[in-house]
Amino acid sequence: MNRLVAVKKPTDIFESYRESPFEALLSYHNFKQTFPECSKAELLVSMCMDNRNQLHIPNNFAFILRSGGANLRHNEFKVSYAVAVGGVRFLAIIAHSQCGMVNLHQRKDKFIDGLVKNAGWDREFAEDHFNQFSPIFEIGNEIDFLLSEVTRLRNRYPGIAIAPFYYRVEDHHLYQVLE
Repeated sequence: MNRLVAVKKPTDIFESYRESPFEALLSYHNFKQTFPECSKAELLVSMCMDNRNQLHIPNNFAFILRSGGANLRHNEFKVSYAVAVGGVRFLAIIAHSQCGMVNLHQRKDKFIDGLVKNAGWDREFAEDHFNQFSPIFEIGNEIDFLLSEVTRLRNRYPGIAIAPFYYRVEDHHLYQVLE
Protein backbone atom coordinates (compact mmCIF):
# COMPACT_ATOMS: atom_id res chain seq x y z
CA MET A 1 0.00 0.00 0.00
CA ASN A 2 3.00 2.32 -0.23
CA ARG A 3 1.54 3.60 -3.50
CA LEU A 4 -1.24 5.42 -1.66
CA VAL A 5 -0.87 9.11 -0.87
CA ALA A 6 -3.19 10.52 1.78
CA VAL A 7 -4.97 13.81 1.15
CA LYS A 8 -5.36 15.45 4.56
CA LYS A 9 -4.88 19.07 3.50
CA PRO A 10 -5.09 20.94 0.18
CA THR A 11 -1.32 21.03 -0.25
CA ASP A 12 -1.29 17.20 -0.30
CA ILE A 13 -3.10 17.22 -3.65
CA PHE A 14 -0.78 16.35 -6.54
CA GLU A 15 0.30 19.42 -8.48
CA SER A 16 -0.95 17.80 -11.71
CA TYR A 17 -4.49 17.63 -10.25
CA ARG A 18 -4.63 21.28 -9.18
CA GLU A 19 -7.29 23.49 -10.74
CA SER A 20 -9.05 20.48 -12.23
CA PRO A 21 -12.09 18.38 -11.39
CA PHE A 22 -9.68 15.94 -9.68
CA GLU A 23 -8.78 18.61 -7.11
CA ALA A 24 -12.48 19.44 -6.70
CA LEU A 25 -13.34 15.75 -6.18
CA LEU A 26 -10.73 15.40 -3.43
CA SER A 27 -11.78 18.69 -1.81
CA TYR A 28 -15.49 17.88 -1.81
CA HIS A 29 -15.02 14.37 -0.51
CA ASN A 30 -12.08 14.54 1.89
CA PHE A 31 -12.48 18.10 3.16
CA LYS A 32 -16.28 18.31 2.94
CA GLN A 33 -15.84 21.54 0.99
CA THR A 34 -19.05 23.51 0.46
CA PHE A 35 -20.78 22.59 -2.76
CA PRO A 36 -21.30 25.14 -5.49
CA GLU A 37 -24.22 24.94 -7.90
CA CYS A 38 -23.12 22.66 -10.73
CA SER A 39 -24.96 22.97 -14.01
CA LYS A 40 -22.93 20.44 -15.98
CA ALA A 41 -20.87 17.35 -15.19
CA GLU A 42 -17.15 18.07 -15.35
CA LEU A 43 -16.01 14.56 -14.53
CA LEU A 44 -16.76 10.91 -15.14
CA VAL A 45 -16.21 8.72 -12.07
CA SER A 46 -15.83 4.97 -12.37
CA MET A 47 -16.14 3.22 -9.04
CA CYS A 48 -17.19 -0.10 -7.62
CA MET A 49 -20.82 -0.97 -7.08
CA ASP A 50 -20.02 -1.69 -3.40
CA ASN A 51 -22.58 0.11 -1.24
CA ARG A 52 -19.94 1.07 1.35
CA ASN A 53 -18.41 3.54 -1.11
CA GLN A 54 -20.30 6.83 -1.12
CA LEU A 55 -18.83 10.01 -2.52
CA HIS A 56 -19.48 13.40 -0.97
CA ILE A 57 -19.90 15.50 -4.14
CA PRO A 58 -22.44 18.03 -5.43
CA ASN A 59 -25.34 17.13 -7.70
CA ASN A 60 -24.50 17.48 -11.40
CA PHE A 61 -20.73 17.46 -10.72
CA ALA A 62 -20.03 14.02 -12.19
CA PHE A 63 -21.36 11.17 -14.23
CA ILE A 64 -20.88 8.02 -12.16
CA LEU A 65 -20.47 4.52 -13.54
CA ARG A 66 -20.58 1.74 -10.97
CA SER A 67 -19.40 -1.75 -11.79
CA GLY A 68 -17.72 -4.51 -9.82
CA GLY A 69 -14.14 -3.47 -9.11
CA ALA A 70 -14.57 -0.21 -11.09
CA ASN A 71 -13.93 -2.43 -14.10
CA LEU A 72 -14.73 -0.56 -17.32
CA ARG A 73 -13.85 -3.39 -19.71
CA HIS A 74 -17.50 -3.86 -20.67
CA ASN A 75 -18.64 -0.29 -20.15
CA GLU A 76 -16.60 1.58 -22.74
CA PHE A 77 -19.65 2.68 -24.71
CA LYS A 78 -20.88 4.46 -21.58
CA VAL A 79 -17.49 6.13 -21.19
CA SER A 80 -17.60 7.17 -24.83
CA TYR A 81 -21.10 8.59 -24.35
CA ALA A 82 -20.04 10.69 -21.35
CA VAL A 83 -17.08 12.01 -23.36
CA ALA A 84 -18.82 12.52 -26.72
CA VAL A 85 -22.27 13.68 -25.63
CA GLY A 86 -21.66 14.76 -22.03
CA GLY A 87 -18.46 16.59 -22.91
CA VAL A 88 -16.41 15.37 -19.95
CA ARG A 89 -12.64 15.61 -20.28
CA PHE A 90 -11.68 14.04 -16.95
CA LEU A 91 -12.08 10.46 -15.73
CA ALA A 92 -11.44 9.39 -12.15
CA ILE A 93 -11.17 5.65 -11.60
CA ILE A 94 -11.65 4.71 -7.97
CA ALA A 95 -10.66 1.30 -6.61
CA HIS A 96 -11.31 0.45 -2.97
CA SER A 97 -10.20 -1.68 -0.06
CA GLN A 98 -11.97 -4.96 0.73
CA CYS A 99 -13.24 -5.31 -2.85
CA GLY A 100 -15.37 -8.36 -3.52
CA MET A 101 -14.00 -8.71 -7.06
CA VAL A 102 -10.63 -9.69 -5.60
CA ASN A 103 -10.18 -13.46 -5.29
CA LEU A 104 -13.61 -14.25 -6.69
CA HIS A 105 -12.87 -17.98 -6.65
CA GLN A 106 -12.84 -17.87 -2.86
CA ARG A 107 -16.51 -16.84 -3.06
CA LYS A 108 -17.55 -19.36 -5.71
CA ASP A 109 -19.67 -21.54 -3.40
CA LYS A 110 -21.33 -18.54 -1.76
CA PHE A 111 -22.04 -17.05 -5.20
CA ILE A 112 -23.61 -20.25 -6.51
CA ASP A 113 -25.56 -20.93 -3.32
CA GLY A 114 -26.87 -17.35 -3.36
CA LEU A 115 -28.14 -17.63 -6.92
CA VAL A 116 -29.83 -20.93 -6.14
CA LYS A 117 -31.44 -19.64 -2.94
CA ASN A 118 -32.18 -16.00 -3.84
CA ALA A 119 -32.74 -16.08 -7.59
CA GLY A 120 -34.23 -19.58 -7.92
CA TRP A 121 -31.52 -20.71 -10.30
CA ASP A 122 -30.58 -24.30 -11.00
CA ARG A 123 -27.25 -25.12 -9.32
CA GLU A 124 -25.58 -26.26 -12.56
CA PHE A 125 -26.71 -23.11 -14.38
CA ALA A 126 -25.40 -20.94 -11.52
CA GLU A 127 -22.06 -22.74 -11.58
CA ASP A 128 -21.76 -22.36 -15.37
CA HIS A 129 -22.58 -18.67 -14.98
CA PHE A 130 -19.83 -18.21 -12.39
CA ASN A 131 -17.29 -20.17 -14.44
CA GLN A 132 -18.08 -18.18 -17.59
CA PHE A 133 -18.00 -14.69 -16.12
CA SER A 134 -15.70 -14.75 -13.07
CA PRO A 135 -12.51 -14.68 -15.19
CA ILE A 136 -13.79 -11.52 -16.90
CA PHE A 137 -14.63 -9.72 -13.68
CA GLU A 138 -11.85 -10.95 -11.36
CA ILE A 139 -9.55 -7.97 -10.81
CA GLY A 140 -6.72 -9.53 -8.78
CA ASN A 141 -5.00 -6.90 -6.66
CA GLU A 142 -7.02 -3.65 -6.49
CA ILE A 143 -4.10 -1.29 -7.05
CA ASP A 144 -2.51 -3.32 -9.84
CA PHE A 145 -5.85 -3.59 -11.63
CA LEU A 146 -6.54 0.12 -11.13
CA LEU A 147 -3.22 1.14 -12.66
CA SER A 148 -3.59 -1.27 -15.58
CA GLU A 149 -7.10 0.05 -16.24
CA VAL A 150 -5.83 3.65 -16.16
CA THR A 151 -3.09 2.77 -18.66
CA ARG A 152 -5.52 0.90 -20.94
CA LEU A 153 -8.01 3.75 -20.95
CA ARG A 154 -5.37 6.43 -21.50
CA ASN A 155 -4.40 4.57 -24.68
CA ARG A 156 -8.03 4.36 -25.76
CA TYR A 157 -8.93 7.98 -24.85
CA PRO A 158 -5.71 9.99 -25.31
CA GLY A 159 -7.53 13.35 -25.09
CA ILE A 160 -9.02 12.62 -21.67
CA ALA A 161 -7.20 13.20 -18.38
CA ILE A 162 -7.47 9.96 -16.39
CA ALA A 163 -6.45 9.62 -12.74
CA PRO A 164 -6.39 6.68 -10.31
CA PHE A 165 -7.81 7.05 -6.81
CA TYR A 166 -8.34 4.65 -3.92
CA TYR A 167 -11.25 4.67 -1.47
CA ARG A 168 -10.41 3.20 1.93
CA VAL A 169 -13.57 1.65 3.33
CA GLU A 170 -11.93 1.79 6.75
CA ASP A 171 -11.87 5.61 6.89
CA HIS A 172 -14.05 6.63 3.89
CA HIS A 173 -11.34 8.88 2.44
CA LEU A 174 -10.01 9.11 -1.07
CA TYR A 175 -6.30 8.58 -1.61
CA GLN A 176 -4.13 9.47 -4.57
CA VAL A 177 -2.21 6.62 -6.16
CA LEU A 178 1.41 6.86 -7.20
CA GLU A 179 1.90 5.55 -10.69
